[in-house]
Parts: sequence; C-alpha cells; structure tokens
Amino acid sequence: MPLPNQNKEYTVEDIYTLPDGVRAELIDGQIYYMSPPGRRHQKLVAFFISTISNYIQSHDGNCEIYPAPFAVFLNEDDKNYVEPDISVICNPDKLNDKGCAGAPDWVVEIVSPGSRRMDYSIKLFKYRLAGVREYWIADPEKNRIMVWNFELEDTGEYTFLDSVKVGIYEDFEVDFSTIDIE
Repeated sequence: MPLPNQNKEYTVEDIYTLPDGVRAELIDGQIYYMSPPGRRHQKLVAFFISTISNYIQSHDGNCEIYPAPFAVFLNEDDKNYVEPDISVICNPDKLNDKGCAGAPDWVVEIVSPGSRRMDYSIKLFKYRLAGVREYWIADPEKNRIMVWNFELEDTGEYTFLDSVKVGIYEDFEVDFSTIDIE
C-alpha cells in the first residue's frame, strides 16, 4: 500500500474505499496506516474487554464497550476517523450503525511498535480536544500504563503490577497484576 500524499486532504470516504484488510485512521484529513496487532496487544485487548464488561454488567451500567475495529468519528466531521483499541461510550445518542459520532467517554490505546508516536502524541492531543473524558495508554514494552483524566486535568503513571482507578466510575479499579502480558 503506497504512503498517502501528505499534501492532499483526505476524508472518511477515502478510508471506506481502502482495499479489504487495510486499516487506517484519519486525523485532520491525513491518513495514518495501521499495522496488524501482535499477540500481547490482543491479550491486553481481551483483558480490558472482559474486565470492563464484567464491571458494567455487575453494576447494571448503561455504558457500552467496543474493541477495534470500531469507527469513532471524533469531531463528527469527515476529516477525523479513528479506531481506538477500546472505546467506552456512556451516551447511547452517540451510537449509530456506523459507530460512535463524537468522543467516547473512555479510550484505551495499547501501544504497538508502530503506534508509539500516534498514541502518545497525536491521539493524546486529538482525544483531549474532542472531549474524551479519560484516556489510557497501556504500553507493554515499557511496563507502563499512562492515565489522563481530562475532566480533572490529572495524569498518572502506573505499572502492570498496579490497580488503577477508573475516573469515569466511582468504584472501579483495573487490577493489572492479574494479567500475564508475556
């Protein structure tokens, strides 16, 4: 797949016309191709899905959780389309057949070798501006979980041995010591 022309502004329509099997995101009209995830990445996705789903179900919660590939139209325009590894949406009005129109409440990205700059820089800025309430980056290579609670303007850094408080819920902590990411 050739690299996109960075002098051209792309739209969501360009994303939908990519060949089958090619995944990309669109941020401010620029296409960013995504590599297939590895085993540790997928193990963390499964961990987050089961942990968050169990919490929501046991508390009769109304939030919904979606793993990638799940379309998030951050600014509700045709220049921004992302597929967060984990999206938690608590406002059902944002959900439609195509995905999520607007910012999810909580986004988790799991760093892969090719996504480091995107997750720590480009998406951090974009998610904050779009209105994501909480953003987590799980980085298995660095044994680190970074948490940004944009509502409280707070950040935290944790390891895969810690329990981490989820800001969008009163009584939910994710215990990372229960997962072996090797």
